[in-house]
Amino acid sequence: MSTGRWTFLSHHAHVLLWIARDPDTRLREVSAGVGITERAVQAIVNDLVAEGFLSRQRVGRRNHYEVHLDAPLRHPMQREVDVRGLLGLLESERPTAP
Repeated sequence: MSTGRWTFLSHHAHVLLWIARDPDTRLREVSAGVGITERAVQAIVNDLVAEGFLSRQRVGRRNHYEVHLDAPLRHPMQREVDVRGLLGLLESERPTAP
């Protein structure tokens, strides 16, 4: 079995999933959880906001994020799938506490 370092999901998908799980998260937490730099997370969040997958609202000294579940995925092969479908698929595999 290969021990390569690639994954099926992009950093954009990982960041979106992290924020969907915790809309009040800090970019530092996302960075540590996803395993990329805080600067990379900031760039990805900016991409996701610009493309309409997220909204960002300042609340005091922090940001609150809203995931736009009805936004369709960008790739032509997945245009019929929205963010809700993607997150639903990924969350269905998430272990639950006993």
